Amino acid sequence: MTVYVDNAVTLWRGRRWAHLMADTLDELHAMAQALGMPRRAFQDKTSGAHYDVDAEMRERAIVLGVVAISRHADRELVHRVIARAKAQGRGEAP
Repeated sequence: MTVYVDNAVTLWRGRRWAHLMADTLDELHAMAQALGMPRRAFQDKTSGAHYDVDAEMRERAIVLGVVAISRHADRELVHRVIARAKAQGRGEAP
């Protein structure tokens, strides 16, 4: 199983943000905890189970073994990861 971080560079409040997603919620929460993120930062909307991470935290996640994915170069993989995150956000098992 794997934890992923996309290269979404959404500008918000003066910083760039990406999405931390995973094959399972357990993996996602464990990585978020390793990054020092509080559980209240978890977003389990139907848009997809994820944590928002800024550019600095994204780099720390990659150092910890998170797989960086590109919305442009890895489209098929990104679509699978997002579909899984959406299912998890709806409470469906991966």
